[in-house]
Amino acid sequence: MIRLQKLTKRFGTFEAVRGIDLDIPAGQLVGLLGPNGAGKSTTLKMLTGTLVPTSGIAEIDGIDVVKDPVAVKRILGYVPETGAVFEALTGREYLELVAALHGIPEREVDERIERFLAFFDLSAADTRSAPLATFSKGMRQKIVITAALLHNPRVVFFDEPLNGLDANAALLFKTLVTSLAKEGKTVVWCSHILDVVERICERVVIIHQGRVIEDGAVPAILERTRATSLEQAFNQLTSTQNLTQRAEDMARSMTK
Repeated sequence: MIRLQKLTKRFGTFEAVRGIDLDIPAGQLVGLLGPNGAGKSTTLKMLTGTLVPTSGIAEIDGIDVVKDPVAVKRILGYVPETGAVFEALTGREYLELVAALHGIPEREVDERIERFLAFFDLSAADTRSAPLATFSKGMRQKIVITAALLHNPRVVFFDEPLNGLDANAALLFKTLVTSLAKEGKTVVWCSHILDVVERICERVVIIHQGRVIEDGAVPAILERTRATSLEQAFNQLTSTQNLTQRAEDMARSMTK
């Protein structure tokens, strides 16, 4: 479903993504991890057509993202790390705009929107007349997620999707995501919340300094690194420091 071959992105002399090779089959829920600046968001932006690769191949469902970006967008849903919206529009106006851009038949638009508003407990919110600028961060995030799923995409990219969601909404959303994968959708979850990734993702890909340094199921990664948690394995793979000791040393220095 997703195929990356020697995918590379340079910004001047800086190589943010360095020849990534990756295959993700249909129906798989994959956690994409890496420290800040590792190349995760850059990779997602290339896959969504926001950035053009410097070299290499990126395909989704056999469609080259550079040669036919519009066709890719028809089958793709994307929740970016900072889910910007047109704040002057109401929630419903924004979702109707997204529906029109995706060519959803008018007879289906209201039913789809109402289904998501009810799911995210937004039915009582004033989505018809209140501009999105007045919505809380969590409410806006629910609208952004709805916009990504409204056209029933076959592939979905989530970049820190829990931003702003309260505990109940986060639990509801995580259950939805795992159910989508069971229904055959391909999901890539990019996050720094490693315990969530460890619980819900069947496969984890770790990127460091623009390269894939680990790829596999969580139990296999823990066995290879002799770690007791994904967080510990991540620390071993991406840092030369004992972060726990570093934090304890800092706390002691503050009390002197």
